[in-house]
Amino acid sequence: MNPTAYAWLILAFPLAGSIVLALGWRIWPGRAAGWIGTGTIALSFLATIGALLQVLDHPVEERQFTDTLYSYASVAGLKIDVNVLVDPLSIYMCLVITGISTMIHLYSIGYMTTDRGFTRFFSYLNFFVFSMLLLILAGNLILLVVGWAFVGYASYALISFWYRRGTATKAGMKAFVINVFGDVGLILAAFFIFRELGTFDLLDIFSGARDSFTTNQSVAVTICLLLLVGAFAKSAQLPLHTWLPDAMEGPTPVSSLIHAATMVTAGVYLIARFFPLFELAPTAADIAAFTGLATAFVAATIALVVTDLKRIIAYSTMSQIGYMVIGVSIGAYSAGLFHLMTHAFFKALLFMAAGSVIGAMANRQNIDKMGGFRRAMPFTCVTLIIGALSLAAFPGTAGFFSKDEILVFAAERGGMYWIFTVGGYIVAFMTAIYAFRIGFRVAYGEAVEEAKELEGGHLHHAEPANPATGELEDTDVGFPGPEHNIAERSWPMRIAMSVLAFGALFAGWIQVPGIDDVVHNFLEGSFYSSSLYNLEIPNSAAYLGMIVGGTLSTLGILVAYWLYLVRPGTTAALQRRLRGLHGFLEHKWYFDELIDLLVVRPALATGRFANNVFERYVVQGIVVGVTDVVRGAGAVVRGAQSGFLRSYALLMVTGFAALGLYFLLQAS
Repeated sequence: MNPTAYAWLILAFPLAGSIVLALGWRIWPGRAAGWIGTGTIALSFLATIGALLQVLDHPVEERQFTDTLYSYASVAGLKIDVNVLVDPLSIYMCLVITGISTMIHLYSIGYMTTDRGFTRFFSYLNFFVFSMLLLILAGNLILLVVGWAFVGYASYALISFWYRRGTATKAGMKAFVINVFGDVGLILAAFFIFRELGTFDLLDIFSGARDSFTTNQSVAVTICLLLLVGAFAKSAQLPLHTWLPDAMEGPTPVSSLIHAATMVTAGVYLIARFFPLFELAPTAADIAAFTGLATAFVAATIALVVTDLKRIIAYSTMSQIGYMVIGVSIGAYSAGLFHLMTHAFFKALLFMAAGSVIGAMANRQNIDKMGGFRRAMPFTCVTLIIGALSLAAFPGTAGFFSKDEILVFAAERGGMYWIFTVGGYIVAFMTAIYAFRIGFRVAYGEAVEEAKELEGGHLHHAEPANPATGELEDTDVGFPGPEHNIAERSWPMRIAMSVLAFGALFAGWIQVPGIDDVVHNFLEGSFYSSSLYNLEIPNSAAYLGMIVGGTLSTLGILVAYWLYLVRPGTTAALQRRLRGLHGFLEHKWYFDELIDLLVVRPALATGRFANNVFERYVVQGIVVGVTDVVRGAGAVVRGAQSGFLRSYALLMVTGFAALGLYFLLQAS
């Protein structure tokens, strides 16, 4: 069976699931909608495995396959097909997306079971996964842009899922608007590419670029910078990142889906997919890498001070995506994509564990109100610690192998690329601290009342309130239904978290320096033309990097242990002493305020000017005035239409006489 046949199945299953759930939302009993949604994504995962097996039967240089479903347009040399591109990169991404998404769907069955919008939720989830898969498998820029836009809409629908909660709808709109801005960059890049190369087909673009562009040619740099606008918006890189923390207004499975395996990885995929262009425009690639480093640093500093549990994990996503952007921008393609995969495991796990803890807290998300849950929720706390260990890149965990591989590659390139190695290790140290700021604050310390209540066998319930504002709200709209679900009492949640915990611990062992290179060897089929892909990394350098990374991770965890368990009042004292710095970080480096000052207010002022001045004086003055003149002239003409022949004859004679007089005067 051709690998492309599996590609159409990969797309068909989640799309069919979304449609079936949407059309039959009234008839599905109990949890049926959840099982249908989960089953379709699992089938898509199996189809991806089928495509993988087919691709592995071909030599490395022959692992790119395309197939056209039908021709959408063919006019004046422009041909746009509905086609797919199946190669190691697209299969790798599909494995991550469908595999992790299956676990998130399974978790959602338990987590959202009492929500009134249960069926609608799974229809949205299926459509989101379909959109992401369409983006990944697209064989041309037009289809890629369609998938890109679908992902933006699906994220809006999921973030705003509790649509009567004001903060949720605002967060969804914010995500949508920023992503539309990114869409504009991607569309402009597509137009420039077509103007220069005359095609939208991806493989033709890559082969044509090498013949048409020279290194750092202005048009190539421009195209890559426009691609980066789209990538930074989707992957929440500076300065287009402010939507991501606010996206925590959606249900926790949505946070897990957006942050772990789908939306925020789209920008990383885009840079990796267009590597032939970025290697021809190293200036743009370097800009991307420095932006990734800046994002990783800024997000890590904010994660050290924010108190909302889900937002801490959200900022960790921004930081980890920064590592991936560095990797695919400096030529460490397999390392960056390897980290994408390991990150999907531990980040999905962290959000799921957080959702379970938030359920035990009756929807409160402030970590200052949490503590001592290790006895009340042993399974949740164990998985939370596993996720934190992998996020902190503790030796032996999945995150340890993938993160250090990026930083060692940067050091091996030398020169200015040492900046990414040094900066990356600094961020890694901070990451270990805030990862165990979560772990120690939630699982250890003195048990809070909610934990004690749960130890006694009773799950805490409270008046439902918006965790962001504290305002009371309807249980049909707020936290999933009147019941709060935790992993200890829901076997679908436990199964999903167990699978992800296993991946967070052991997925990194498929690529250990000097032992195996599974990811690197497989992805070579997509990057064999790259001049950077097979850069030799000595085992000694790789293991030295692992020693440095493991040491910093351990030190960071020890610092967190001292701050939050040995001397629990230390951070409060530091906050008082460094009030200015703490306020700066607590306000997220004032990016929201800066965007409000430079973008939002000028836009609103322009709108008010258009309404108060242009509309009133131009539209209502000039246009309406012209309308009045036309209306008056029409009244005169209508008055002349008497219906009497003698009147028409008189008008004709008068007209001809006037014309004759005019010509006589001109002749004289």
